[in-house]
Amino acid sequence: MIRKMIICCLLFSLNAAAQEQETTDSLSTQETKTSLMTRLHQLQEYLDTKAKKKVDPAYIEVPDKPWRVILRYKENAVDVDYSQNIEFPETNEYSDWNLCFEPPVASSIGFWVGYRGTGFSYSKSLTKNAGRYWSFSTTGAKYGFNFRLRRFKTNDARFTGKDYENGQVTYEINEDATMPAPVWIRSVYLNGYYVFNGRRYSQAAAYNQSVIQRRSAGSLLVGATWYQSSFDYADIANAFYMVIGHGISRIKVHQATLGVGYGFNWVPLRGLVINAMAMPTVSVYNRVKAYKYETNYDTSDIQPVDDFGDWNPETRRWANGKTHKPLLMLNREGGNQFDYWDAEPEVHHSMLRLNLDLRLGIAYNFSNYFIGAQAQYNNFHYKTDNCKVNIFDAYARLAFGVRL
Repeated sequence: MIRKMIICCLLFSLNAAAQEQETTDSLSTQETKTSLMTRLHQLQEYLDTKAKKKVDPAYIEVPDKPWRVILRYKENAVDVDYSQNIEFPETNEYSDWNLCFEPPVASSIGFWVGYRGTGFSYSKSLTKNAGRYWSFSTTGAKYGFNFRLRRFKTNDARFTGKDYENGQVTYEINEDATMPAPVWIRSVYLNGYYVFNGRRYSQAAAYNQSVIQRRSAGSLLVGATWYQSSFDYADIANAFYMVIGHGISRIKVHQATLGVGYGFNWVPLRGLVINAMAMPTVSVYNRVKAYKYETNYDTSDIQPVDDFGDWNPETRRWANGKTHKPLLMLNREGGNQFDYWDAEPEVHHSMLRLNLDLRLGIAYNFSNYFIGAQAQYNNFHYKTDNCKVNIFDAYARLAFGVRL
């Protein structure tokens, strides 16, 4: 009996201690939540105060509601020109050819969510094989930064070429082509700019509506851009283009540019702003890395005796001892025995290049809502001894948003 009473007392004590600990933990959790919310509120007040202090209220209005949700519809166009030249020293002949990849304009729909000038967006393409598009942006009174990532594939191309002999054109072609295997194109775009007249001019007023431009103003800007892109057709089905392209199967390009430009916001009536910005840029870093395959075919002339025999993949020679067979003989017999293997990549650094960054934007604000339209154009150029790549990237966008 006494033993049972002792056990009951112990159980009662443990239960009471547990209830006391639970109450303590509950109060501690509640205090932690309160402390976190207080700190977040203090951070929000700090950001709001800072945003309003850095601008002239006569020119720029900082809305009281800091959150924005924006629905976007976008049309994006990309044009990639890839050029090569082939020389035949024995006969004083050479060829210039160009592949132009211009997929259909990619339509996409997406959203942007952000606080003040910082936000994240995601767009889903409505066009087949146009890929996906990610972006991140942040803006302040005197700065702006944005990041874009896009990856897509296409089989559609336009093939142009000219054959020359002793400097005279002997053959010319210009026609639509379908690549045997898809070509993958990936681009990464990082851009930042500094606004000298940030108290009276806001680039963001026309592009993400984090503030409202009340009076017309302009500013000198300096900007920096990092652009990298990869162009990949390393599929055995594209062997013909690899051979005539000096074995190149994939190209990675990196470019850093600096520029000085000018932007102007015109406010013809309350709530409406029209922006134009132009910034010529000069590339200060150009790097092209070409990944190559070595093949058992080349661009030499057809030889009078077609006695190459079978290909030996171990010795990497034809039966007649030669290492390469003329490309024009590729489809002469059944079983072409085409072979390829990795070669050492080539890295080239080219000279300064001139590029251009153009932007147009318009926005209209009413109550807690706004509508806008924006357009941007960029071009990038790369060149090596035998290869040239030109990339044109442009978009037009419509937006409707609400402040919360």
